[in-house]
Amino acid sequence: MLDQRPVAAPRTPCYSWTVVTQLMREVAPAQLPEPLVSVVIPCLNEAGNIVQCVTRALEVMDENGISGEVVVADNGSDDGSAALAEAAGAIVVHQPRRGYGRAYLAGFAAARGDYIIMVDADLTYDFEEIPKFVSELDAGAELVMGNRMENIQPGAMPWMNRYIGNPVLSGFLKLLYRTPVQDAHCGMRAVRREALPKLDLRSDGMEFASEMVIRASKAELKVSEFAIALHPRGGESKLNPFNDGWRHVRLMLLYNPDFLFLVPGLLVALVGATTMAAVFAGASLFGHTFLVHTLIGGSLLLVVGTQLLGFGLCGRIYAVNHLGDRDPWLERRIAQFRLEHGLVLGSGVTIAGVVLGGIVLAQWIANGLGSLAQERVTILAATLVIVGIQVFFTSFLLSILSLRRPQG
Repeated sequence: MLDQRPVAAPRTPCYSWTVVTQLMREVAPAQLPEPLVSVVIPCLNEAGNIVQCVTRALEVMDENGISGEVVVADNGSDDGSAALAEAAGAIVVHQPRRGYGRAYLAGFAAARGDYIIMVDADLTYDFEEIPKFVSELDAGAELVMGNRMENIQPGAMPWMNRYIGNPVLSGFLKLLYRTPVQDAHCGMRAVRREALPKLDLRSDGMEFASEMVIRASKAELKVSEFAIALHPRGGESKLNPFNDGWRHVRLMLLYNPDFLFLVPGLLVALVGATTMAAVFAGASLFGHTFLVHTLIGGSLLLVVGTQLLGFGLCGRIYAVNHLGDRDPWLERRIAQFRLEHGLVLGSGVTIAGVVLGGIVLAQWIANGLGSLAQERVTILAATLVIVGIQVFFTSFLLSILSLRRPQG
């Protein structure tokens, strides 16, 4: 039996993979034989389950001739879970700042195995599945997901989660990221330790599960999935369906600025520009001519659309330069882009608006400061000034985000 001596990991103050890699070196003494598998279990007040989890994981690995260890990432338990896990043979690391993602990152830092198997501490998953995960990794997979949805035992999952929450969230993730994963939020999965730097995981809450799948898709990791059973949990659930669900949706949107900003921005800007052009062309619809109020609406849409496009470009550049995303088309554009290009464009649009406004002002003065009759031109001028200023200053922000840290 592997000598399971408890090793305490230092607290993790931030969540970049650079820090996690450093912690790995600090908490993995060279004199201990490195196991093939590290079973990492996050734990928050699971005194009723944790001993059985640790014991069963060790037994399964021993029965199947797998060199392994169990790492319990205690997330601020106050019921003695950490001491029980340690007594059962686990390596216990402490992450007092609560959060599902924080606990796992602390556990990853302490894990010494080439393969990391993640499993919840609530007894909902069969530890007998460990050899199957190992086999998938041996076959070349870099991330292996369990799929609970076809074998949910009675009482194991609330009907809302089973028929609405999980299918909707997993379907939305598949739509945005074209991932083959059917059950993106399964609490039993496995990953090669060497793949963790590519994932560069950062989330601290339950959305950590979605982030792993998203990052695997973006990094083009080899992902496999197979069916597993889900059993009723032991003890009290820590999940908050609506809050946790929103955190998953929020993360999916933040990791996809094209869907969140660029596509809506382009559509809104095109509708706004087309609407304004229709007003100046004197177009009509069903016998109704477009007038000044329609022009105001078109102006509003064009301004909002331009702003969304700017947000989207900033988001894409940040993802490429700071999150490790790959976007060959955008990378070529970044290489060609100069701050001066955006400044010239923004200045040109702004000046055009100022000139139009100046003409209207001059005519107004020439007419004795009477009523202002050039409403359409005035609205167009104001729109051009606003859009030009947006382009001008967004160019500065794009240039800042395009800066990369020099490679040492």
